[in-house]
Amino acid sequence: MSMTQIVTDEQHDIITKPMSKKYQSFPQIDLPNRQWPSRTITDAPIWCSVDLRDGNQALAIPMSVDEKIAMFQLLVDIGFKEIEVGFPSSSQIEFNFLRRLVDENLIPDDVRVQVLVQAREPLIRRTFDSLQGTKKAILHLYNSTSPIQRQVVFDMSKQEIIDIAVNSTTLVKSLAPTLPDTDLMFQYSPESFSATELPFAIEICEAVADTWQPTPEHKMILNLPATVELATPNVHADQIEWFCQNIRNRDTVLISLHTHNDRGTGIAATELSLLAGAERVEGTLFGNGERTGNVDLVTVALNMYSQGIDPHLNFQNINAVRLAYEQGTRMLVPPRHPYAGDLVFTAFSGSHQDAINKGMAAQNNKTDPLWDVPYLPIDPQDIGRTYEAIIRINAQSGKGGVAYLLEQEFGFKLPKAMRVEFGKIINDMADKLGNEISSLQIRKSFEQTYLKANTPFKLEKFRTQLLNNNDSDRSVRCEADLLIDGKPHTIQGYGNGPINAFMQGMKEELVPEFRLLTYSEHSLQKGSGAEAVAYIQIRTPSDETFFGAGTDTNIELASIKALISALNRALSRA
Repeated sequence: MSMTQIVTDEQHDIITKPMSKKYQSFPQIDLPNRQWPSRTITDAPIWCSVDLRDGNQALAIPMSVDEKIAMFQLLVDIGFKEIEVGFPSSSQIEFNFLRRLVDENLIPDDVRVQVLVQAREPLIRRTFDSLQGTKKAILHLYNSTSPIQRQVVFDMSKQEIIDIAVNSTTLVKSLAPTLPDTDLMFQYSPESFSATELPFAIEICEAVADTWQPTPEHKMILNLPATVELATPNVHADQIEWFCQNIRNRDTVLISLHTHNDRGTGIAATELSLLAGAERVEGTLFGNGERTGNVDLVTVALNMYSQGIDPHLNFQNINAVRLAYEQGTRMLVPPRHPYAGDLVFTAFSGSHQDAINKGMAAQNNKTDPLWDVPYLPIDPQDIGRTYEAIIRINAQSGKGGVAYLLEQEFGFKLPKAMRVEFGKIINDMADKLGNEISSLQIRKSFEQTYLKANTPFKLEKFRTQLLNNNDSDRSVRCEADLLIDGKPHTIQGYGNGPINAFMQGMKEELVPEFRLLTYSEHSLQKGSGAEAVAYIQIRTPSDETFFGAGTDTNIELASIKALISALNRALSRA
């Protein structure tokens, strides 16, 4: 079956029917004076990790208690001060996990654990049992409020839904004194807020708040979840701003976000909703969660960091965070995942590689610390990544990337024209192999092309003598022992320096006329015994140019080896 035959006629008829009969656009919010488009995020929100609840319940194999402990410690190390540790009334393992955190004194004094509970009396009482002995906690109560949930799932009126929330809040308030040593915060979520009529969302939240009676000094949390992402991010921001403008006693509540990613815009919805007035964000590492996941807190936090905002979360070793996450969840972070993926700081495109190479050089020479490198929104080293993987080579790559790798990993600083010559060689290799070329393969090709170009000429010994005469063009005499196609041969020549003398000797005895076009050299390492490298470019009688390279602890010998390398490459093409 060809690519054009994957859809049958019957399937085509189905998918091309008018969508207006099956789907409809989400209604816009009447908010003519919206303020969020002109605002800027200037401070980090309150972060709450829900990895141990949303993230865990989305796993094919849920974490064991020991794995949960390890994940909890990871979240603490990153810097989360609010961590939802599960749904302790839902199963014994969830209950046991919280009890182990408490009994083994694993919760730092500055960390507030959060527990989720449905608005049902037996579950609420069981949840209070799990919280015994906690120092700081959030009890997170929820019930569904959207029309489809009210009508199809619960078959209840709006008032009956409000009664469930209010009666459950009353129970929570009555049980709060049973935790005398716990600094208890109360959080309410109108689940499916994203699909709930805004006036009803206000009505039920105000009814809950009137029951709990928060104050500016002792606020409650109103968590407004995009349980299912139904519209573009600007619509969610409008919902949040409308809610913030209309909720009574706004100074007594914290507005919290909990976005999912069904439309792939959970991060954008979160960022815009922070502009709209929200103060708190619930989410998970790398976006793990039901369906397409929760909002990715790593990306949201590092997006802020890239704008000069301290996120108050520590991702200075993003690789270690990713490894711990992958081990605990058995999920993999995709190679193109923002900031943490294997390839996000990697360029294969030749033009990108060239720009990064030049940008890095310019950054190193700047006097101010402001980061400004093409294609790299943040310095990879800030999150524990290295520059080694920024540029990788395949058939799409160019001379800049090859030169960058040779310099960064092996110390070879190729002349500009040589980058073009060798870049073409590596590009041809990538085309032939059809896959990525490693830095070691590039180094090996450089050695084979230049440093080991020993046919037909191979240098065995080289000696120079400074002559006492007034002829500056013949002030140096050289003698070189060569192998020519394996046979020994000695030449001598005169010139104004070792390279010139060797050139004259080769021209007189062995090779046609050629001209030296460029010469450069540099040390490969620091110190008195450092190896040096020389690069020489020659032009042949047929007007072709060839580079050669040579290395030695003696720069004079490195230069002669580079000249022989260039001659051998030219003769191999003759």
